Amino acid sequence: MTESLAEPDTGARLAVDIGGTFTDLAVECGAGRWTAKVLTTPAAPEQGVLEGVRVVLERAGLAPADIALVIHGTTLATNAVIERKGARTALLTTEGFRDVLALGNESRYDQYDLNIELPQPLVPRRWRLPVPERLDNAGRVLLPLDEAAVARQVAFMRDEGIEAVAIGFLHAFVNPAHEQQAAGIIRRLWPEAPLSLSSEVSPEMREWERFSTTVANAYVQPRMARYLQRLEVGLREAGLACPIFMMLSGGGLTTLDTAAHFPIRLVESGPAGGAIFSAHVARERGLDRVLSFDMGGTTAKVCLIDGFQPQASRTFEVARVGRFKKGSGLPLRIPVIEMVEIGAGGGSLAAVDSMGRITVGPESAGADPGPACYGRGGARPAVTDANLALGRYDPVAFAGGALRLHPGPALDALAAEVGGRLGLSPEMAALGVVEMVDENMANAARVHAIESGKGFEGRAIIAFGGGGPVHGYRVAEKIGVRRLLVPSGAGVGSAIGFLRAPVAYEVVRSLYQRFATFDAAAVNALLADMAAEAASVVARGAFGAPTVESRIAYMRYVGQGHEIAVPLPARDLEAADVEAVRALYDTEYARFYDRPVPGSDVEILSFAVTVATRVAPVEPAAPAAEAPAPAPIRHQAVRDTVSGEVADWPVYDRAAMAPGCLVAGPCIVAEAETSTLVGPGWVCRMDSLFYLDLEDRRGRAA
Repeated sequence: MTESLAEPDTGARLAVDIGGTFTDLAVECGAGRWTAKVLTTPAAPEQGVLEGVRVVLERAGLAPADIALVIHGTTLATNAVIERKGARTALLTTEGFRDVLALGNESRYDQYDLNIELPQPLVPRRWRLPVPERLDNAGRVLLPLDEAAVARQVAFMRDEGIEAVAIGFLHAFVNPAHEQQAAGIIRRLWPEAPLSLSSEVSPEMREWERFSTTVANAYVQPRMARYLQRLEVGLREAGLACPIFMMLSGGGLTTLDTAAHFPIRLVESGPAGGAIFSAHVARERGLDRVLSFDMGGTTAKVCLIDGFQPQASRTFEVARVGRFKKGSGLPLRIPVIEMVEIGAGGGSLAAVDSMGRITVGPESAGADPGPACYGRGGARPAVTDANLALGRYDPVAFAGGALRLHPGPALDALAAEVGGRLGLSPEMAALGVVEMVDENMANAARVHAIESGKGFEGRAIIAFGGGGPVHGYRVAEKIGVRRLLVPSGAGVGSAIGFLRAPVAYEVVRSLYQRFATFDAAAVNALLADMAAEAASVVARGAFGAPTVESRIAYMRYVGQGHEIAVPLPARDLEAADVEAVRALYDTEYARFYDRPVPGSDVEILSFAVTVATRVAPVEPAAPAAEAPAPAPIRHQAVRDTVSGEVADWPVYDRAAMAPGCLVAGPCIVAEAETSTLVGPGWVCRMDSLFYLDLEDRRGRAA
């Protein structure tokens, strides 16, 4: 629990996470917690939220008026960009630079693909509208803004039916005057037009990334604003009069108003909640090196957590054209928790490609019609169908009994789309599908570790989401991890993570500096202004709770093309600090590239300041004394994905397992929102926090 949530002791907190297949909810009141999982309603997401609120409050025995705080995360902004279902957006830009969005940085994510497909800009060239104006790199006016040209472009935009406007001028991150002047003209001539200014959305150098981020913000803004308004009205009508906060991609919370103005910061809000959840679990168990593994209905997310903090990043790609290929998506410069996300969820569809290989994802069956076993009209096999065919799910108890599964349609779909094409039985086709999706997720984890300059030695996996505990032990085997934790409430882990997040906001700005000519006064003035801006946003939702401030500089050796983040002290800098910061940079550089570059000057391109409410410390839990294992509630015929053999696996009720009890694999530990598979050679112990602690005992003395 964080100090930012300053509701009275009797107040309950509600978290809502909208995923591509399920909407997850969690309510905490005092020491009690209740959860629910309902199907997402893609056409009107707020309807699924309101239905889930009704269900979870009924389970908790609470009235709407008992809720003191609502925290919400969603992938709607991401989906709008991926599916190209955003607003008709125009970009007002400096004359001569209308093609920046199409040119990018002229890099190729695959050097040897002669038919390479590049991501198409969200704004077609016809709506990229130039106006005469020019600033130099220091923000000095070289050519005044042509106000008449802006007025003419406004008339053109209105004639074209434009629904949102992005403004991105050259060097506006240094001096926003021309962007603000253009915005004033547009507001006077067209008051209702939603505006996104690059100097507000992403005030950093590099025009392609800055323009792309600003355009993406404008592209999703009308849709997100309408959704947030409908959601707020629906919750108020349902009797929830409490404050509503949104989860940000960087792991903090913010107000509805800020989220409506900068919806691009919500693109990874759901996955960010999962990373916060894992970091909290790691803190409780005293594990300083873990891998967060979140597998839901549509995607799987992996994130490295060291020192109880998820990795952070300033860059993110959305709508990648090339699967797993960095540089093939639209770049966004926003604060995010760094993770790898792939199309590998319970709804990911399986097929056989032209070379006779089983493929899984990224296309998903979603919530409607869903996998074939949902009985809602889906005819193509998904990962959930394969798990059901392998005996991993109880058709009657899936999703807490809220959704009954149908084995017949699942087997038929597997036979038609996979087995029939490869000469396999439906059951063996299901084995191939599950093994393929497990390998895809393990490969994503390997790539993430390599790109981060880290390894898996000594790490534990924290598995959650509806599918994480089902696939966790096999993914662990593939990447060489021997310990797996499945926390309580794992099926709705991201929603629970929302309840652990601080109210926080990050401000990023560019100010070019070299250590050889470091201007401490200019840097201190900039950082103080950034801190004041971040603090003003946090104050709207902190309820007077104490806050902490952190500062980062993004720097590189002069002449290099990429920066490394280095922490700065949260105080005024002095000339004497340069030597200490340089030493920190050299150490971090050596972690990535083996050794520093002595004698080279270092340049700083941008700074980041984060203000957040202080998170209450967590004491690691004590180990539990041994206790007897419960009797199995039933046995289930399960096909092992390694050997292909079918055996009766005992199924244990997680609610009946006392702290300290141990069960040996192969077995299944069942609960309402998910099931934990304990593979052959693994053991599962219930710890003192009621978390499942799995260990691979093969090759070790029992």
